[in-house]
Amino acid sequence: MTATGEGSGRSRVRGSAAEPSATGPDDATGDPPPTRRRNTYRLYPRWFYLPAAVLYVPLFLLPTLISFFYSLTRWTLDDFTFIGLENFRTLFEDPTMRLGLVNTFVYAAVTTVLKVVLGLCIATFLASRVRGSAVYRAVVFFPVIVSTLGVGFTFNALLQPEGVINDALSLFGITGPSWLGEPDTALLSVALVDVWKGLGFAAVIYIAGIVTIPSDVVEAARVDGAGRVGVFRHITLPLLHPATSTVTILSVIGGLKSFEMVWAMTQGGPAGHSDVIASVIYKQYASGFYGLSTAGNVLLFVIVAAIAVPLSYFLNRRETQL
Repeated sequence: MTATGEGSGRSRVRGSAAEPSATGPDDATGDPPPTRRRNTYRLYPRWFYLPAAVLYVPLFLLPTLISFFYSLTRWTLDDFTFIGLENFRTLFEDPTMRLGLVNTFVYAAVTTVLKVVLGLCIATFLASRVRGSAVYRAVVFFPVIVSTLGVGFTFNALLQPEGVINDALSLFGITGPSWLGEPDTALLSVALVDVWKGLGFAAVIYIAGIVTIPSDVVEAARVDGAGRVGVFRHITLPLLHPATSTVTILSVIGGLKSFEMVWAMTQGGPAGHSDVIASVIYKQYASGFYGLSTAGNVLLFVIVAAIAVPLSYFLNRRETQL
């Protein structure tokens, strides 16, 4: 009877506590069982995604596949000839494309770092209770709504050797360089103008993140003796990680694909020292090398995907760890 009682007791334990039920939690943490966990991803029926697929296939997937095919051909408006990977081999042998590739990475890195750092600083200032913050926000965000070409043409005039910026520097006894005419400063000058234009958008994202931080968390940190630096380092920065991820990914993608600002300000000059991948592709297309320019577009797509996807995965994974 003892063995039977113990056996039945064990079976009751296995059936009630050790083994998770179909509707109860599967462990001590209260997580739902695997079946329920899988069902949570099926919030909508399959037909709900049909309108998005109808737009996605003809507007993105099909043109992408066609571009991959034509990158393997030498084509005109009337005919095409399949040549395999010859276009890609020509691209990597072209010194202009190699320089444009390096410039693209430099441009994306400079604009991303400055937008993240300056955007965070400006957002922290604008989110504080400073007098006239609404006016400051409008001033910071104004460049975002201005046309990129308009900004580029305007700064092209301002950065000329006899432009307004050099005239202002001369008042302090500083001789300004030819910002867009020298190889060492042309690309950096364009990148700084791009940062100035996109800084308002980054600041808005950060401000949206700052206003969602619970005030009681900040007050609790201050009660514990944390100063402004401590609150910013241990409270604000970790809770702004989603905003930082968004600004970083958008800035990286925008920097890698940048074309309008470069073309409006320098057209890749001087002597191709400010060329990026997109401007090199445009020049090839304008010269009638359609297959070569298509291969360049495919190469740019692969580069953006190879950088943006792992970066997004890394940032999102770190967000969950925080």
